[in-house]
Amino acid sequence: MASTVLFDFSGTLFRIESAESWLRAVLDAAGAELPEGELRGTARALEAAGALPGGASPARIPQELAGLWQVRDESAELHRAAYTGLSRQVPLSDPALHDELYDRHMLPAAWAPYPDAPYVLSGLRERGVRVGVVSNIGWDLRPVFREHGLDAYVDAYVLSYEHGVQKPDPRLFATACEALGADPRATLMVGDSRPADGGAAALGCSVYFVDHLPTAERPDGLRPVLDLVG
Repeated sequence: MASTVLFDFSGTLFRIESAESWLRAVLDAAGAELPEGELRGTARALEAAGALPGGASPARIPQELAGLWQVRDESAELHRAAYTGLSRQVPLSDPALHDELYDRHMLPAAWAPYPDAPYVLSGLRERGVRVGVVSNIGWDLRPVFREHGLDAYVDAYVLSYEHGVQKPDPRLFATACEALGADPRATLMVGDSRPADGGAAALGCSVYFVDHLPTAERPDGLRPVLDLVG
């Protein structure tokens, strides 16, 4: 049984807004207007391009971005360059909107916790289980947890861009275990990506996977975690 639990962020504890909501919020903030049909079509094109971090993976990665994509989570600069590069595959009325789209996805308002995340995190705290968040990301997600009232349940954040290392590299999981004073063999990693989060197994951690789905389609995917801790 695990005495420490590490969670991935996007697709595990939180879900990003839809591409249409994302684009609509940026256009509204910029005072820009698109006919409804064009807005929906542009949102679909941005989604297919993989331009929304935390959203769908790119249908195709342009050759000029392929190398950058592989290391995008190792720094804030690489992360922004990769995602704005994908965004720019889709024409927008004002080129500045590509950076505004990127900025929007970092706002707490762009994220929603999965319905059972507060229940599971508070349940772990009641049981004395230490919790860490280990994320491949290019920006500080702590304000998202604070805004949604979940920061109090997290004992350590280990973010790839702050360490220059991204999952599945075992060093990122090892950093999290060290920060929590945890034995990897008594640690459970919870994530939605088998290639990335499965890297914790190399360190001796147990791994539990959830499905990367919209919040309405995954109301209780995290609850089994409470049965896996001591």
